[in-house]
Amino acid sequence: MLRAVSAVPRAAAARIDERIDSLRSVPEAAFVTMNSQRIVALDIGDVRIGVAVSDPSRTIASPVEVITRVGWGPDVRRIREICDRFETDRVVSGLPLNMDGSEGFQAKKVRDLCAQLEKAGLSVTFQDERLSTVTAEDALLEGNLSRRGRKERVDKVAAAIILEQWLREQQP
Repeated sequence: MLRAVSAVPRAAAARIDERIDSLRSVPEAAFVTMNSQRIVALDIGDVRIGVAVSDPSRTIASPVEVITRVGWGPDVRRIREICDRFETDRVVSGLPLNMDGSEGFQAKKVRDLCAQLEKAGLSVTFQDERLSTVTAEDALLEGNLSRRGRKERVDKVAAAIILEQWLREQQP
């Protein structure tokens, strides 16, 4: 049991104790299942693919890496490797819709690559990615990064933004 100390109010300590007790009653298998619940998110462009991943509880999205596009085969293999590393087959791909909500040529290219990912055994869901790159660039500008630093990171940050939006929409 946690003990209330002067820095922690007794009511807060009691809630922490209750939470710990409730976790003790959860079967260990539930924690193993949680570990396989990560989601990999992609921001697919013509030159680069930004990659982000959720934590096992699906509450936090973290940028992971930027893949330089080579071709469908190598791109699919690299994405599959990332999914294997994070022990998941779930992928959320940003879908670049036009501002009126219609799908254009770029959306077709994204869907085509995602069809290849599904053939490789991954389960793909789409998320509207309108303005995700703009939001990522703004966030990186606020971080006072150089132009080169922003260019190296913008795609994986955009993927994290896409994943955050998707995770938020999944909450009850």
